[in-house]
Amino acid sequence: MTIEILKSKIHRAQVTDANLNYIGSITIDEDLMDASGMIEYEKVQVVNNNNGERFETYVIKGERGSGVICTNGAAARKVQVGDILIITAYAHMTPEEAKNFKPQIVHPNPKTNLIDK
Repeated sequence: MTIEILKSKIHRAQVTDANLNYIGSITIDEDLMDASGMIEYEKVQVVNNNNGERFETYVIKGERGSGVICTNGAAARKVQVGDILIITAYAHMTPEEAKNFKPQIVHPNPKTNLIDK
């Protein structure tokens, strides 16, 4: 048996763009992806703190160091530039594996979406 647990989380990232005319996904700064352990095309859940919307999509790489968080396609209707998002990814593992697993959680700078070093 496996269970689904939190693998990665980008906590309180600010939307920088919403592109209705793109085919789908969420564009995330590659530095944020690396820090959180998310990979391109991975399925994520997105929670909008401003309006309560929740949706699933997949990640595409954004320019490294840009701080970009851009929802694309239909998801662009669920956010506005400036909204605060929580982006999570999950993994399946056995309960024994899960007991020792620690998710990668990133808290980007609220003004830039960058990782403070």
